[in-house]
Amino acid sequence: MDLITQWLQALASFLWGLPLIFLLVGGGLYFAIISRFQPYRYFGHAIAILAGRYDKKDDPGDLSHLQALTSALSGTLGMGNIAGVALAIGMGGPGAVFWMWVTAVVGVATKFFTCTLSVMYRGKDSRGDIQGGPMYIIREGLGPRWHWLATMFAAAALIGTLPVVQVNQLTQVMRDVVFVPAGLANPDEPFVFNFLFGLFAAALVASVIFGGVKRLGYVTARLVPFMVGLYLVMTFFVLVQHLPVLPSHLMFIVSDAFSGQAVAGGLAGVMTIGVMRGAFSNEAGIGSEVMAHGAAKTTEPVREGLVAMMGPVIDTLVVCTCTALVILVTGVWQTDGLDGVSMTAMAFSQVFPGNMGGWLIAFVVLIFASSTMFTFWYYGAKSLGFLIGAERQDSYKYYYTGLVVVGAIIPLEAVFAIIDSGFALMAIPTMTATLLLSGKVTAAAREYFKRHA
Repeated sequence: MDLITQWLQALASFLWGLPLIFLLVGGGLYFAIISRFQPYRYFGHAIAILAGRYDKKDDPGDLSHLQALTSALSGTLGMGNIAGVALAIGMGGPGAVFWMWVTAVVGVATKFFTCTLSVMYRGKDSRGDIQGGPMYIIREGLGPRWHWLATMFAAAALIGTLPVVQVNQLTQVMRDVVFVPAGLANPDEPFVFNFLFGLFAAALVASVIFGGVKRLGYVTARLVPFMVGLYLVMTFFVLVQHLPVLPSHLMFIVSDAFSGQAVAGGLAGVMTIGVMRGAFSNEAGIGSEVMAHGAAKTTEPVREGLVAMMGPVIDTLVVCTCTALVILVTGVWQTDGLDGVSMTAMAFSQVFPGNMGGWLIAFVVLIFASSTMFTFWYYGAKSLGFLIGAERQDSYKYYYTGLVVVGAIIPLEAVFAIIDSGFALMAIPTMTATLLLSGKVTAAAREYFKRHA
């Protein structure tokens, strides 16, 4: 297993080189410039869309604008916000958070473009149902000669949307924070607990995904606002107690971003880690969330792009920043032997009385991880349906449920390397197609904003 983990980490490092960093960050900046930064000026209009002001029952699609956003956020708001931030700081130092911010700022434009295209170029699957996502954008927008690129995305999405990170970190926090302190698990024999908890998590996931996409939209529309609100209240409690030092820690994040002292790779290393973890957090340019927004009930592609662009703001600029500041102000980032969700749990445990902090973070992780696993099933099923036919994709539910158990028992380093590799391979076709079709989005945006200025 150690040898396999090393190979997977080497693959992820190779894929996440400077060319991919330039494609994601440079591509997002390009989208912002050619759109004349219009998406950034219409957040108020986006909120009105979310409030249901423009919803029409007869529009094509499966999910309302709010359900599409919450379904997408249930995929992005997850372990990237809790474990991913901690991992970024542990590997790249506080400066990695700055580069996560960069991915979010340019990610607003990227999400606007990719998710506008997800409605603009919806296609029908082999059952005749309307679908959205990068594979359909490529097939419908670029034509048959680019079909190989659509196939590449769908195949990579089967890797990138595996539930392994979520269940792995959920299992870790439950074992270390809840069951071991209560004497219900042996810390020296983690495999037995991990396997049994993996079975429980698999049953929980199955209870939602066997209900289909409409149950997914129903569950996430109620779960996401609650889990974000609870987590922000927790972080607010911690940060208020450290209010005087917050400005200095924010400045430290910025200054450390350009020092590169925390990792062997220097500035390039910090940048790579920050962009990688930022992409894992908000998925802008990766393409997974495009599949959720492609299911929105609307005939206005730009409208869904405006809704989608709020994702990186909520996900990275708000939630990830709160996590980062909690880790920094409590000083746990300098503690040896902590990684991923354990670092975040330790930070909250230092502030809340007794073991309350650990129990609260365990509950939040349960919600965050579960919601992401629910949504990743939908992405994987759509990708498999594109590859082998939609009439065969229902069998993916069984494979996915089994993979939840697998993710609970393999090492943290391996699961992050698997998902990082999958995300890198998904980003290449997503960004390539969006760059090639960006002119279609700018033309549609000009026409839409004239009507709604």
